[in-house]
Amino acid sequence: MHTFIRIVEAGSLSAAAARLNTTQPTVSRRLQSLERLLGLKLVMRTTHVMKLTADGERCYAHARQLLDSWLAIEDDLRGSAREPTGTLRVLVPHAFGQDQMIKPLRDYLLRYPQISVEWMLSDRHPDFMAESIDCAVHVGAVSAPDVVAVLVAEVPRIVIAAPALFDGRDSVSRPQQLGALPWLALSTFYRNEVVLQHESRDERCRIDIQPRFMTDSLYALRNSALAGMGVGVLSAWMARQDIAVGRLLRLMPHWQAAPLPVYLVYPYARYYPAKLRLFLDMMRQVMPALIGTRQPGG
Repeated sequence: MHTFIRIVEAGSLSAAAARLNTTQPTVSRRLQSLERLLGLKLVMRTTHVMKLTADGERCYAHARQLLDSWLAIEDDLRGSAREPTGTLRVLVPHAFGQDQMIKPLRDYLLRYPQISVEWMLSDRHPDFMAESIDCAVHVGAVSAPDVVAVLVAEVPRIVIAAPALFDGRDSVSRPQQLGALPWLALSTFYRNEVVLQHESRDERCRIDIQPRFMTDSLYALRNSALAGMGVGVLSAWMARQDIAVGRLLRLMPHWQAAPLPVYLVYPYARYYPAKLRLFLDMMRQVMPALIGTRQPGG
C-alpha cells in the first residue's frame, strides 16, 4: 500500500523507486502483488503514460486513509517512548534557506539526532504529493487552495543604493525623486513600479520605474546594488550589515515598501508525523525573531 501511494504521488514507477530508495523492478513487483491480492487492475501503463483505473482511484483513497490511520496509531502508542526519526523534505527560498534559517535548522538537527533533512532551495510553489515534500517556507502570497498556510512573520523591505551611485548626483529628499534614478528590479515582487508607505503617517507614494537590471535573485539584487548599478528594494535583514559599514545607503529612511509575508505551507492531512510537527513548532517560534523579520501585524 505504501509503495502504491508513492507510485500515485510520484507519477511513475521510476520516480516512486527514487522516493523509496529502491529499484524500479522492486516497485513494479510490489504493484503487481497488490493487484493480484485485490484481483483488480489498479494502473494502466503505456510507454509514456501512467494512469489510474477507476479501481485504482478508489484504492488510493482507501490506502491513504489506511496509512494515515496506522501512522497515527503507531505515533500514539510508541511516539512518546522514542526519538522522532526519518527524513524531512523542506522547500525553502534561496535567500532565507542559505542565510537566517541555517542556525535554527542546526538547532533542530542537534535536538533530534535521528532526523535528517533534505533542504531544497527554490522560490517556486511545490507539488507536495508528487515531490514528497513535507513542508515549504514561502515568502509572498499563497494562492493554492489545497494547502495549509500559516503566517509566521513579515519581512520589512527598504530602499537602498551604493554611495557611489550619487557621485555627481544630488541626493533625494522626497520619494517622488526616486523615479529619476536607475533602478534594479526584483522580478518576483516588483517590476515597473514601487509603492512606498510612510512608517508613521497614513501616506503612500507610487513610483514608476524603468529598471536597468532585473533579476529573480535577492542576492543578485544586493550585489548589483553594491556595484553601484542602481537603486533597489531589498529585505532589511539582507541590507543591515552593508548599511552598518557604509557599503549601502538606506534612502528615504522613513519610507519602506510593504512587508512580505512569510508562510509555513504544507498539505492538508489527517496525520502529521512527529518530524514535521516538531519542525513546524520550531519555525513558528523562531521565525519572527530572525534578523530583519517582525511579528505578523507588528
